[in-house]
Amino acid sequence: MKMITAIINKEDTRSVCSALVKGSFSVTRLSTTGGFLMAGNTTLLIGVEDEKVEACIEVIRKCCHQRTEVVPSVAGYNEYGPDVEPVEITVGGATVFVTNVERFEKL
Repeated sequence: MKMITAIINKEDTRSVCSALVKGSFSVTRLSTTGGFLMAGNTTLLIGVEDEKVEACIEVIRKCCHQRTEVVPSVAGYNEYGPDVEPVEITVGGATVFVTNVERFEKL
């Protein structure tokens, strides 16, 4: 058995969770924050049998797309205060960890 831990953009949460449930995967969803922008993420915990790992990752891959967003950033100061320059960044996608599960019990 494996534990898949997937960190995804909060915008992708609904489509990923729906697709995982439709694919008969049990998923636990945790709201998390992190990264460069301290933006909202979702961490998914998914317990799967070894032979279903690739199928689960493929569901995540199909639902999590990288995209660009323009966000304000404080680049410096001028005589009027902060000089805000918009910056284009890449968001979305997924970070996926697969770990071995030594013991699993459903109580």
